[in-house]
Amino acid sequence: MSDSQAENSVYWALRDGYRLIDTARIYGNEAGVGRGIRRAINDGFVTREEIFVTTKMWTADFDNGAAAVNASLERLGLDYIDLMILHHSQPRNDVQAYQAMEQAVRDGKLKSIGLSNFYEPEDFDRLVNATEIVPALLQNETHPYHQSGVMKEHLKKYGTVMESWFPLGGRGNTQILFDDPTISSIAVAHGKTSAQVILRWHLQAGNIAIPGSSNEAHIQENCEIFDFELSDEEMAKMTALNKDERFASY
Repeated sequence: MSDSQAENSVYWALRDGYRLIDTARIYGNEAGVGRGIRRAINDGFVTREEIFVTTKMWTADFDNGAAAVNASLERLGLDYIDLMILHHSQPRNDVQAYQAMEQAVRDGKLKSIGLSNFYEPEDFDRLVNATEIVPALLQNETHPYHQSGVMKEHLKKYGTVMESWFPLGGRGNTQILFDDPTISSIAVAHGKTSAQVILRWHLQAGNIAIPGSSNEAHIQENCEIFDFELSDEEMAKMTALNKDERFASY
């Protein structure tokens, strides 16, 4: 999203009841996210303490993590960030970058830290064994066709939780999931959309889902998943959709 799109989307989301906002340095819209947050606070929808703001350190910044943290704080216009994530595994210098985030936690600039795009247990362990603060969260591509079962099981011993990017399949792929016969039939049974069924599945499967949208109506729709529940049978049908296939290659 552009800065202006991000500002509006964040504002609408906070107005509609969302409390977790996810961005990243490489998205180029941290400033817009910050403006949306301030608008929502100024209009009385939320307080800063009620919002959980996530951003990510890009791989090009790993050699100077302290400066990257400060730059994100400045662009967001915030005194602290609730969660900062290393955007990708990069064995050459990701431990160094993570240690910079650990120092930022000690300095009060970050509340928690985590990882993204670590898809092998051995890679995750490599970084964890070289650092002190256990990642609060791992953000990987996760959806009905790629359910991240191996990594979710591996994370249990650390208490690290899975957060799903592309929870609805991502750019150009959402319709593939929306049109899946299993998902669409469950949606009809509940009088819901396929998007709402997928997000409800994430919730019941223990995933944190972060659907992104610049469409005001879709933002509201994505949040209307707390008035129904998938049965054990429906959850089993959703689990059976797993193909261990990612849509993205990064």
